Amino acid sequence: MAVAMTGSAQDKTLLKRVATTPLPGFTGDFDHFTIDLNGKRLFLTAEDHQTVEVFDLDGKRIHSITGFAAPHAMLFLPDSNRLLVTDGDEKNGAVELIDAASYKILDKIKLPNDVDGAFFNPVDKNYYVESGPNDATGKTHNLNIIDPKNFKLIGAITLPGKHSEAMAIDRAGQKMYVNLSTAVAVGVVDLKTRKLIAQWPIPGAEVPNSMVLDEPNRRLFIATRKPAKFFVYDIDSGKVTTSLDCAEMNDDMWFDRGHKHIFISGTEALSILEQKGPDQYSRIMDVPTGYRAKTSLYVPQLNRLYVAVSGKGRSDAVMAVQVYDVLP
Repeated sequence: MAVAMTGSAQDKTLLKRVATTPLPGFTGDFDHFTIDLNGKRLFLTAEDHQTVEVFDLDGKRIHSITGFAAPHAMLFLPDSNRLLVTDGDEKNGAVELIDAASYKILDKIKLPNDVDGAFFNPVDKNYYVESGPNDATGKTHNLNIIDPKNFKLIGAITLPGKHSEAMAIDRAGQKMYVNLSTAVAVGVVDLKTRKLIAQWPIPGAEVPNSMVLDEPNRRLFIATRKPAKFFVYDIDSGKVTTSLDCAEMNDDMWFDRGHKHIFISGTEALSILEQKGPDQYSRIMDVPTGYRAKTSLYVPQLNRLYVAVSGKGRSDAVMAVQVYDVLP
């Protein structure tokens, strides 16, 4: 079922739920998905449950990987059938290397506390992993640079504030955009020099989370939580060109480039926006999902979207993984 937001969406449902997998016995938040397309597996970090859950592509749960403190982001390496998991809380920080055949933890790189988000650069083949503040003042924190092939820490980029969230990298692999939570800005990083070269303020909003780069249109999308807003930046000027309301407590955002649809997952609903031009967008519908259903993954190869429904803070919440077909 979908709730239409504009007239163009009144007679059209863009998502069809095809499966729901309840997860009894789980508590707390989920954080991120990743996928093994060739192996037909879906991975989900259960942050507070301290596991990585493994599903088939229809949402059936097939395994639970244990041994984590607070797993967050993941990178699947198809060539070696291995999985990298960022793992961190207030006392721990690490990236773990998992054998995705045996589901055993093979190795660990110790990092500063509060390891969280990460992003893979397909050009330089490095994995950029965010961690918490460098000292008690909280003036700076790091993006730790991991070489996945050799599983080594090879450097770090210093960023302002205690924390950063989602990242995006241009096709040349030379420029990174990152949501700076403390500075309440979009940071621009030169990956060759490993230096922050610009900060773009986020007007009238806080808690920036998800990010998508639309490089052909020279636009960057971000979403914030306070208030729940979708912003479009011109990456040449660093200026906001438009903004819209979107799902509350959002965490993940995806761009269906073929159909020009943007999916933003949050609590109770997933907002679907339509791009009509580089600076023309409309919120066409909200699809009901569930409480704290902020974790999602869009897989264009399958025309499928996965949503994890959390239960943090509510004893009556029904935790589950929902599977949706994306309709043309």
